[in-house]
Order: sequence, then structure tokens, then C-alpha cells
Amino acid sequence: MNNADVQQIAKLTMQFIKSNTKVGMSLVEIREMAENKMLSLGASSFWYWNIGAFIFSGKETKLSIPGKKYKTSQKRIESNDILTVDLSPQVGNVWGDYAETIIIENGLVVQDLNSIKNLEWKDGLIMENKLHNKLLTLATPNTTFQDLYFLMNDYITTNGYVNLDFNKNLGHSIEKHKNDRIYIKKGNKSKLSEVEYFTFEPHIAKKGLEYGFKKESIYYFYNNKLKEL
Repeated sequence: MNNADVQQIAKLTMQFIKSNTKVGMSLVEIREMAENKMLSLGASSFWYWNIGAFIFSGKETKLSIPGKKYKTSQKRIESNDILTVDLSPQVGNVWGDYAETIIIENGLVVQDLNSIKNLEWKDGLIMENKLHNKLLTLATPNTTFQDLYFLMNDYITTNGYVNLDFNKNLGHSIEKHKNDRIYIKKGNKSKLSEVEYFTFEPHIAKKGLEYGFKKESIYYFYNNKLKEL
């Protein structure tokens, strides 16, 4: 499998989670369901600290925890709830890396952004989409990881949000070994085009409010134009 194939495992699994998450399920059950689905679709392992599904719910969506310290909560899904789900399937040494924020209202997963009633949640998802769209319009092969760090963090704060990441970075290169990753962070002057693939994964919250939002995908350059994998 190539990176596109493994990323498709993550995307199909995310849709499976949305279709099968029910009120009363624990986050442990959802993690198990997600990991089993990825394995059934061809994943052989999970590259991020052997965690296939990194999940938070409710106000804990604002938490940013290193993988080596993460423990899945026993919290159960409520009839009105918010989840951040980050998936990391692996086949051999090929990675996928994909995350979304999932909204549950009146006991059902809301698939259509425009149907979300909670304005904080709706606005957070709209802001995530704006960030990813801005990435596609401004990133060039000569943009450095540091350039992107400053541009996007400025855009986040200008729009009244905060970067929740514990290291304030916004993504990383896709590698064969996790310790080889380089990050969208201050001081990294490598060009985006110097890596084959990189992730963009802003983890944000509206300043002063209660919930966190995350959206992640993998990007690459094709004919000098940035594309989503």
C-alpha cells in the first residue's frame, strides 16, 4: 500500500465511527471499534505510540497530551456532545494520519455542518475549514515550515482563537519512523517541498470558551500546487 491507500483507511474509518457512535458508548469502546475497523481495512499497526484512535470528548477536547502520556477516558457519549478523533493507521512503514471533530446533538451524529445548532461548535468547525482552505491558497513549494507556523498562528489569533497544541506546532512531516518527523514550528526553516508529505492539524479553541476543535489531513505538492492526499 502507498500513503494514499493508508490515508483512505483512516478516512473510511472516520465515516464508520460517525455512522456507529451511539449515546452511552464509552471512549474506550469507540477507540476499540475504530482500531478494529482500521485493522479490518488492512492496517497492520498504529504508528503513533501504538494508539490507533486518539479520542477526547466534551470539555476535554481542549486537552493536548503527548501520545506517551495518553490514556483513553472511560467517559461516555452524551446526547449532546463533541468528540475529537485522531487516527494513525500504519501498513508496514507507510502511515495515514487523519483527524476530525464530531458533533452529536439530540442523540445523533450531525453529518451536515450547517445543521449544527450549538454555535460554538459550528463556528469551531467553520474555522477549521477556513484554516485548511487558507493553507491550500497560500502554501508554495518555497514556503518554510516556520513561515507556515507564523502565518497560521497569526490567522488563528486574529480570528479570536488559540492554538491548543502543547508545543504550539501545527503539523509534521510524514516519515517511516516517528522520531524522524520535522514540525510546523518556529525555527524550522526547511521548505514544505523538501518532504514528500506533511500534515496540517490545527488544534484550536475560541478564546475564553470551553471546547476544542481539530481537523487533520495530509498534504503534498503536485506540479508546484498543494494538494490534499
